[in-house]
Amino acid sequence: MSNKNIYRPQSKFEYTSYIYIFPAFIFYILFVLFPLADTFYTSFTQWNGISEKKWVGFDQYINNLSDKKITSSIKHSFILIIFYSFLPIIIGLLIAGIMIRVKIHGMATYRAILFLPQILSMIVVGIAWRWIYAPKGPLNSGLDFFGLEDVSRAWLGSFDYALPFVGLIGTWVMFGFTMILFIAGVQKIPTELYDAAKVDGAGAIAEFFNVTLPNLRGEIIVALIFTVTLALRNFDLIYITTGGGPGTSTMIPSMFIYKKAFQMNQVGSASSLGIMLTLMIFTLVSLILIILREKK
Repeated sequence: MSNKNIYRPQSKFEYTSYIYIFPAFIFYILFVLFPLADTFYTSFTQWNGISEKKWVGFDQYINNLSDKKITSSIKHSFILIIFYSFLPIIIGLLIAGIMIRVKIHGMATYRAILFLPQILSMIVVGIAWRWIYAPKGPLNSGLDFFGLEDVSRAWLGSFDYALPFVGLIGTWVMFGFTMILFIAGVQKIPTELYDAAKVDGAGAIAEFFNVTLPNLRGEIIVALIFTVTLALRNFDLIYITTGGGPGTSTMIPSMFIYKKAFQMNQVGSASSLGIMLTLMIFTLVSLILIILREKK
């Protein structure tokens, strides 16, 4: 009797827990797994979104991989990773390292101001920066004021400058997130480690690389996964600022997916490109976890 009394409540708890997660599981199946499976099937077909799907196998994938514009757009996405991921992480680490050495009054206010771009809509951010980069916008007006008329130009209309300057918008948006993440991580590092480093005669740089950086491994992994994923699936910022132009100098895979699906009625080709982008993101995230995972 005693054994039944012990195990019966546990069995009842497990049963009711499944009931609670069942609605969320159904929602996940209907709005995540089912669309993903349908997209995967559609990627092997030729379909305009209306007529019957025609099975073509891997033709859509082969056509996308042989299209120089699409392969060039993938290169553009990897360039954006530099601006969306690497630069914000470096800036965030520098701020976290400075915070250890320098006491700044009103830090909460600075954090809120620097984190502000992260909570703004990317549509608002894109419109604001498109105005800043305009031929007669604040950036060129400032350059003209300091006598640098030869430097000013239509930044988003330049084949050479459009992509990096859109990338700098991503840096401005993302560095607040990495800064907050790393500052929170630094606050968890035991002060005894820094005291021991100072006793050993470590300077600011040695202290950063031997104490701060190794103890922020988890935060760096989170920051890399988040920012790399955002860089690769970026759409709204490019759409608002350049639309993929001038020419195809800022075209990225997500823009091609949009154009193929909604402007060219090539839903099958768009689906295959979407699957390719998903696999690329999954591969990069897996590599980050493998390379940076904590060694036991």
